[in-house]
Amino acid sequence: MSKKDLSQFLEKIDNLNQLVGSLDEVPGRRERLASCERHEQVVELAKSWGFEIGRRWGE
Repeated sequence: MSKKDLSQFLEKIDNLNQLVGSLDEVPGRRERLASCERHEQVVELAKSWGFEIGRRWGE
């Protein structure tokens, strides 16, 4: 894994951790996430909340 790929990977993990932490902090967020039926919906919803979780570390 290159240093750039490692950095992207760790950034995605950080965004995922922040997203998970926000589920109990922001009313209704957990329910909105649970209502998603496809991965793409999760990625778009997370993006609308300011989290970038869709890009794979090798892209």
